[in-house]
Amino acid sequence: MDHTNTAPELMNSGAEALLRALKAQGVDVIFGYPGGAVLPIYDAIFQQNEIRHILVRHEQAAVHAAEGYARSTGKVGCVLVTSGPGATNAVTGLVDALMDSIPLVCLCGQVPTHLIGNDAFQEADTTGITRPATKHNYLVKQSGDLVRVVHEAFLVARTGRPGPVLIDLPKDILIAPAPYEEPAAQPVHRSYRPQTAPDPRRIAEAVALLKRAERPVIYAGGGVINAGPEASRLLTEFTRLTGFPITNTLMGLGAFPASDPLFLGMLGMHGTYEANLAMHGCDVMLNLGARFDDRVTGRLNAFSPNSKKIHADIDPANVNKTVQVDVAIIGDALATLKALIAAWKQDSTKTDKAALANWWAQIDVWRSKNSLRFTQPRDKGSIIKPQYAIERLYQATRGRETYITTEVGQHQMWAAQHFKFEKPNRWMTSGGLGTMGYGLPAAMGVQVAHPDALVIDIAGEASILMNIQEMGTLAQYRLPVKIFILNNQYMGMVRQWQELLHGSRYSQSYSEALPDFVKLAESFHGVGLRAESVDDLDRVIAEMIAIDKPVIADICVDQKENVFPMIPSGAAHNEMLLGPEHKDEGPAVTNEGMALV
Repeated sequence: MDHTNTAPELMNSGAEALLRALKAQGVDVIFGYPGGAVLPIYDAIFQQNEIRHILVRHEQAAVHAAEGYARSTGKVGCVLVTSGPGATNAVTGLVDALMDSIPLVCLCGQVPTHLIGNDAFQEADTTGITRPATKHNYLVKQSGDLVRVVHEAFLVARTGRPGPVLIDLPKDILIAPAPYEEPAAQPVHRSYRPQTAPDPRRIAEAVALLKRAERPVIYAGGGVINAGPEASRLLTEFTRLTGFPITNTLMGLGAFPASDPLFLGMLGMHGTYEANLAMHGCDVMLNLGARFDDRVTGRLNAFSPNSKKIHADIDPANVNKTVQVDVAIIGDALATLKALIAAWKQDSTKTDKAALANWWAQIDVWRSKNSLRFTQPRDKGSIIKPQYAIERLYQATRGRETYITTEVGQHQMWAAQHFKFEKPNRWMTSGGLGTMGYGLPAAMGVQVAHPDALVIDIAGEASILMNIQEMGTLAQYRLPVKIFILNNQYMGMVRQWQELLHGSRYSQSYSEALPDFVKLAESFHGVGLRAESVDDLDRVIAEMIAIDKPVIADICVDQKENVFPMIPSGAAHNEMLLGPEHKDEGPAVTNEGMALV
């Protein structure tokens, strides 16, 4: 990286130089857990007030908290862990951030340089272990490299396809004096040069295809959100300019307003009928910032077989990796959308309005199935349907600055289907890795970043126990995160697959010794609430929102409810199970009484 020409200033220790570099990179909070190898950094933190430290209860949670912070702000999250088990505990979070393209810098302690490779106490080959778990990693072996590496790490984490970067810091490097230089005003890395500006020729080819399309669809993913709020605004502008239908991936929810009539809902394994059928039947597909994930495509040889495909992505490795495309656009989503809008306006070719009207008429037929519908009994004492719980939560939070995180499982999919997002950066979930235990620490990070906002972790009773110790962090820092548990006493998605695909053999999916979540909340200095029937639900939601403390709301829901629609494993993306609400619609009905379309 190029630096200014001013002479380096010698700091008393590497730890002091490190903290100063973090401040220069705009870091205002670190999520971490101390240990012997990083005590020099903790000593430096103690002697300053500009960077806040949040003490988590587990290193995995530190990374997820930094993910929530990064995802909700657009900034780079910062993590601090010690050597050996501190580093290995962070690996799950690092892989999660890598798969979902979340910008993080993880500072990791290491044994002194002269002990590396000697199986010293709390030594691990951290760079070797995390090489496949990070976008890039460093082992600092000389004090003179420390500050340069920190500045480079932030550049790599936030540019191109964002991702986690790890810096392994031997203890002697942190103790010895180290030179400090400010980052360059326009940093340039010697070998890392991501392409952000799209090729105008590819943009022109894409617009020409889109102008001639009779059955177009726009498919937008998390890359649009990663490109910043302006990219989401431009996505909305471009979609309304064209009048085309649009669908979002799980990670892309909020990139386009859910209330807009052009929005088809989420697509994929648990997406809407109309979104998946439109993807299957389109003649031109524009993919913006998504990677043709297997949960979207279904069986690859049947994925959108008659369409021309345009793929715009910041990462060249994503293009033609899974699905062969006709036009490849390499570039940042914001720059790509600016170019598409300009080219669309400059191209005088008229779209086929009659064909587009016919396409919308077909989509409206698919929409009329109302594939997300469910029946909530309203008799006194009726069991709560999980979908209804999400809908009531959504209605209760409308008009408030609300951020939603989730754990992983059925509750995650119901939240994606029934909670409507109008803005980007309000939805934080583990998409690529599907990490149970993500939601609570991610909500911590969101609440730290947005102290006055309403932050809710929509959870399952199994997932929440993965990192329940972070209730202690909420209590210590007075973070009023709300945990909304859809409690069906099962690992719900496991149970669903066992029911549908494994002959209802519920092997190890029932949780036989769950805690009393109300008492558990109280033991962590929070508030516990419980809704046992539909009569309790609205009251519990209102109380949960009103309480200015950490709250666990234990919502007892129907144990037998499954997430529909569903594309079974190995099926094509137009081969959807629509569930018992559609059992009389045909054309085929499975043994479980669910319509297969």
